[in-house]
Amino acid sequence: MQSSLTDEKLNSRRRWLWYLYDVGNSAYAAVVILAIYAVYFKGHVVGGAEGSRLWGISVGIAMLVVAVISPVLGVIADHTGQKKRFLTYFTALSVGSTALLFFVQKGDILLGMVLFILAEIGYRGGQVFYNSLLPEVADQDEIGRVSGNGWAIGLMGGIVCLLIVLALVTLIDGTLIVRLTLIITAVYFAIFAAPLLLWFQERGGDNNLQLGENVFSVAYKKLRSTVKSVRDHKEFVRYMVAFLIYNDGILMAINFAAIFGAVMFGLDQQQIILFMILIQFTSVIGAYVSGWIADKRSGKESLVVFLLLMIGAIVGLFVVDTVPGFYIIGGVAGLALSSVQAVSRAMVGALSPPGRSAEFYGFFAVAGRTSSFIGPTIYGIVAAEAAIYFESQGESASFLWFELLEGAAPYAEQLGQRVAILPVILFLVIGLIILLQVDEEAARTQVMESAPSP
Repeated sequence: MQSSLTDEKLNSRRRWLWYLYDVGNSAYAAVVILAIYAVYFKGHVVGGAEGSRLWGISVGIAMLVVAVISPVLGVIADHTGQKKRFLTYFTALSVGSTALLFFVQKGDILLGMVLFILAEIGYRGGQVFYNSLLPEVADQDEIGRVSGNGWAIGLMGGIVCLLIVLALVTLIDGTLIVRLTLIITAVYFAIFAAPLLLWFQERGGDNNLQLGENVFSVAYKKLRSTVKSVRDHKEFVRYMVAFLIYNDGILMAINFAAIFGAVMFGLDQQQIILFMILIQFTSVIGAYVSGWIADKRSGKESLVVFLLLMIGAIVGLFVVDTVPGFYIIGGVAGLALSSVQAVSRAMVGALSPPGRSAEFYGFFAVAGRTSSFIGPTIYGIVAAEAAIYFESQGESASFLWFELLEGAAPYAEQLGQRVAILPVILFLVIGLIILLQVDEEAARTQVMESAPSP
């Protein structure tokens, strides 16, 4: 009995170390991607429709780099039992680059792109190894709930960071305080990441190397083996294809939400932060609810429910023409997007063969980062090119019911943002259709059958 209580206390401690990292991780996403830097880079550093194009390209480059390196690093981490070490390296890269964004000012386009790309590589690359620790803190029957709890706790931490930033931006005018919030976010990220990086004890890997082998040759051999074995995990492959596509829509919406609000409705920095706090708050609710549905019903059912909700929100975003309407749709989208992301993460852990979580999360990262490269790049290019086209049409340009919104960006740029929403809807719908073909029960059964005998 005493041993059981000790094990339960140890498991709880390990989970909280894992949860706390998500607090810092979410603060980075909330401030850099959502509320502050996206709008600052697009509107102040670059300016005009070209800012949308360059923002999309910057996000895409970072995702492409992570897509290339994460499978090999994932296998190495599994083999050596050093997921935490890789997580530490990527976290340090993200924290350091985020702090250096303070030095980016008007016209520093190249510097602003390079530092952001490095921060994103650290953030996204670190997620590969952070996510791969999920099976070490949760059993198969609770993986959805633990993933959802981690997402929700992280989002609440993001809200706290946003509130700190909001207070500073409200009390102090000018771009200096906006730049200072990036240093504050970097420190916040480091503080909450530190407990996991210092005290979490991961399970050991297999460090045995044959004569003439090194970790890279072993990684190559295991990757070849994984590619071959994936043929025996057809439902996992089908799920990855669905994820690759619907994740495009999710990340297009996330990366351009603040830019959309600023361009379409002329939201100032305080209004954008409030909008992101609303999204974070509803995302907390969504993460808890989706985790419960995933464990009580299935991960697939939870994904279908919240993907439908996300599609409804994006369709609403296409037609909305008032600030209150934009806030309402943002709340609904927040409820859906965190749910989809949390359950998607949990599904990989549930469908991965025992002892190969980092390896399969590496391929999960390939799908996610490849789609991230495609999606934001498409959005940025469509928004910029459409704006150029409508500008060339002059006063004859019109878009159904849409009227010029006072205080917002020029009419042509607003139309460009609205047209760029259409690919978001398309990716979400196609991804949902493919997801409906996934047989989750068969995939989970196969995972259980592949588990080694005790």
